Amino acid sequence: MPLRDGVGIEGQATDASRGASVVHSKPAPGEPKRTQANPSERQGKCVVRRGFSLIELIIVIAIIGVLAAIAVPRLSRGATTSAESSLAANLAVMRKAIDLFAIEHGGTFPPLLKFKPAMLGYSDATGTKFGGRDSSNGLIFGPYLRAIPPLPVGAEAGKNDVVAAIGDDGGWVYNPLTGEIRANCKPAEVDSKGKPYREY
Repeated sequence: MPLRDGVGIEGQATDASRGASVVHSKPAPGEPKRTQANPSERQGKCVVRRGFSLIELIIVIAIIGVLAAIAVPRLSRGATTSAESSLAANLAVMRKAIDLFAIEHGGTFPPLLKFKPAMLGYSDATGTKFGGRDSSNGLIFGPYLRAIPPLPVGAEAGKNDVVAAIGDDGGWVYNPLTGEIRANCKPAEVDSKGKPYREY
């Protein structure tokens, strides 16, 4: 069919840029415009997704293993160091409280069997009577601690009882004659640097 200025006799356009005549039919008046189908729709909308290969999975697992090997020991060391710092801080607080008790009671240290009442409650000038504040009975000294802290390290960790000797059932070993208090830990229980906890 002869063409005139790129338009067919029937009013159909041609596309010579592809080297072939491509006819674009014009919709008739009132007919909806036709759209070209999407290639994926022509293929039944089948989209293939590429998964991970076995080598990629092995590499990822190896990287996670290396990171875990680096992080876990550091977390463990951090927890150990924290417990050691807590031990040193607890001992410092209790030693200051014991010293203050001795200053206010003429050099007398708290008695072993009354250690908790002496530290947590009020006492008289002699350091032999303890209880709530009562000025009429001379209970005006103290308290020196809000609570007896628990031992943070060793086999007796978590206990806050004050006992007379290493190995007894308690967290702290206390000598009422000297006012010395230390951790109830055996010689084999040491910190990260090899120092026995009982020597803190």
